[in-house]
Amino acid sequence: MCSSDLKMRDPELIHNFKGHKDAITGLSFNPSQKQVASSSLDGSVMLWNWSTDKKAYRFSAHTDAVLDVNFSRSGHLMASGSRDRTIRLWVPNMKGESTVFNAHQAAVRSVEFSPENLRLVSASDDKSVKVWTVHRTKFTQSLTEHTNWVRCARWSPDGKLIASCSDDKTIKVWDEVSGTCVHTFNEPKGFGQHLDWHPSGSCLGVGTSDSKVKVFDVRSMKLQQQYSVHEAPVNQVSFHPSGSYLVSASQDETIRIYDLLAVKPVCTLYGHDKGVGAIHFSPQGEYIASGACDAKILVWKSNLDASKDKENCKPPIDSIHADSPVLNIHKTNHSDNTLAQTKDNLIRAKDVFSATKDDLKDVVRSVGSLDLDDSRVSQQLTEVSSKLETLTQTVLFVEKRLSLVEDQVKILSTNRLN
Repeated sequence: MCSSDLKMRDPELIHNFKGHKDAITGLSFNPSQKQVASSSLDGSVMLWNWSTDKKAYRFSAHTDAVLDVNFSRSGHLMASGSRDRTIRLWVPNMKGESTVFNAHQAAVRSVEFSPENLRLVSASDDKSVKVWTVHRTKFTQSLTEHTNWVRCARWSPDGKLIASCSDDKTIKVWDEVSGTCVHTFNEPKGFGQHLDWHPSGSCLGVGTSDSKVKVFDVRSMKLQQQYSVHEAPVNQVSFHPSGSYLVSASQDETIRIYDLLAVKPVCTLYGHDKGVGAIHFSPQGEYIASGACDAKILVWKSNLDASKDKENCKPPIDSIHADSPVLNIHKTNHSDNTLAQTKDNLIRAKDVFSATKDDLKDVVRSVGSLDLDDSRVSQQLTEVSSKLETLTQTVLFVEKRLSLVEDQVKILSTNRLN
């Protein structure tokens, strides 16, 4: 069921795939055609078609549970990680040919191709994140600062950073070239179970073991949004390609969709009989695939692009990573608590707005201090121009957010008096 105030159509269930014999652990869409791959605790990877009459393909070379699956950006290869400690690269056809390499000293929790398809990143219960070349399946480096199982590792959209989350209650951002950790987000209670990069590369969406969905800004290195609507651990999250929405799958048997510009949950999907373990948006965002402990895979038509004008569907790239106040969205809110929280958010927003204006002044001063005789002046001007555009968009967004929060305060104040 979706919130009626957005006048959005409910996502439509279009396919119900059955074939696995145990819980679904991972899902990935083929970018080039209507196929979705699934991994399962039954030890197999399956490939499902819904545009033709082709039957599903089952790939069964792993000797233990398969914990993740991922299509290359070209759609010519699939990668899977297993509890048998190996990674397999598959050619997605009926022959089921695969290349295997011994990847880790413990279960491989996640695998993902890099944006240019030349590398692979994996996360493991051996507390490490590893990077591999795809062509020769050659190990290139290991990221080893985690102190407990690493649940998930994902490439940034530009392939320069890697983000990982672990049972050690940290979320780390790594520089892929140097292999150094550039920032660590610490979780106070639960730990990150899964993460996904915002399409702009500016934010991380994280699902946690204490039932939270969080959005972290990787530029300001701060928590930006937090949602507390699930009643059980959040197993996976996925951003819509437009960057306007985030979807989460939880052990509470529900799927939630969040509008990141309105900063609120807008839709809850029901369809699984047990905890939902996997969720994934298709590359264009027109479909959502979900998989659960009931061994079913559901494919939904998202209907999200039709819910907003094209101008609003794809927000400015900096609107999401603006240093806005953290907004906590809960299942229920008492008016007094909501009013107090909204006022606090208003104060934070004003502080952010002031700080952003100071940043703009610094940029202007940096233009005046440029050495015009320097051979790199063109590059400096380009960098300053980019920063100025980013900060200008941020100011505009914060002004809009400030106005919305002020309206919320007025409405809540009026309701309280009545």
